[in-house]
Amino acid sequence: MPGTQHTEVFNCTPQEFWNIVADYEKYPEFISEVKGCRVLKADGGKKLVEFKVSVIKSFTYTLWMTETPPATISWEFGGGDIFRSQTGSWTLQEEAGRTRAVYAVEAAFSLFVPGPVAKTLLTVNLPSMMGAYRKRVKDMYGK
Repeated sequence: MPGTQHTEVFNCTPQEFWNIVADYEKYPEFISEVKGCRVLKADGGKKLVEFKVSVIKSFTYTLWMTETPPATISWEFGGGDIFRSQTGSWTLQEEAGRTRAVYAVEAAFSLFVPGPVAKTLLTVNLPSMMGAYRKRVKDMYGK
């Protein structure tokens, strides 16, 4: 299954960054590709979250998010029209008063997508997504 991993350091504490990542319904405010996001169900430390995304075309999918504040948020595919499966995580570590965030994702698409193309699809928006998180940290915490 194609996947990617990216590490970035943010000027905030792990708890502050976790607060941003775990506030799914706010994603449309700062991630341009996310057009809608809502929590459909909450069960203990797990939430079923629906994402409406527009990247080349619009699609909807759900992920089961497992939260372990302030260190990790991991997810498993719940359903949708573009992925056959998807897993991933954010792993957050304190580093000299800042946050080292490791983002990892693996996905299989419901349509045939050659491996190199699938990897490109998973990585093409990473720089803009990380930039959106960086801007959100600055807007929320002035850092």
